[in-house]
Amino acid sequence: MTAQPTVTVTTWYLEQTSPDALRPSPAPPASVGLTVSRAEAAYPAFNRFLYTAVGGDWTWTDRLPWTHRQWEQYLNRDGMETWVAWVRSTPAGYLELSPTGPGEVEIAYFGLVPAFHGQRIGGHLLSLGLARAWDLADRWPALSPTRRIWVHTCDQDGPAALPNYESRGMTRYDTRTTQEPLTHPPGPWPHAYRDHPGSTPH
Repeated sequence: MTAQPTVTVTTWYLEQTSPDALRPSPAPPASVGLTVSRAEAAYPAFNRFLYTAVGGDWTWTDRLPWTHRQWEQYLNRDGMETWVAWVRSTPAGYLELSPTGPGEVEIAYFGLVPAFHGQRIGGHLLSLGLARAWDLADRWPALSPTRRIWVHTCDQDGPAALPNYESRGMTRYDTRTTQEPLTHPPGPWPHAYRDHPGSTPH
């Protein structure tokens, strides 16, 4: 039996333990047409669309098998928030805030749709997301005030992710290297790219 190919993956864990550490990025020019708003209705199909549209070019695969019920349970939690970047009324990226314990908030997912890279949207969206993580308990009285925000990213994610987190004032607290099964980026939907590794033209 042929062994499944593996790849060495480096994962970085970052945190921010004070709102004073946040270093906001300026908003892009008004000509970009950017607005950021919270998706206040829990709508599994929308979050799944954002997940595949942003992560399809990388190796975001863990949620692809989720059922509608799993998405509902994930989204309908106190403090769970999705902040969406819109460019001229088109979804351009998103950031998910997920409470993980008393006073702790994880940036569960964050990124941009590929068509909107390079327009200074990512830094501004992350700045707003961190600010909203710090005041999360103001909108969710059942939560403890935020004391720590954390995130993890790896070298299989977009190359701008780690520098963006660090530029916004997050600091590394752990680095791990593991061997993981080799997984090709799935694309935003099956066979989206005819020349995508592993795709079958039709």
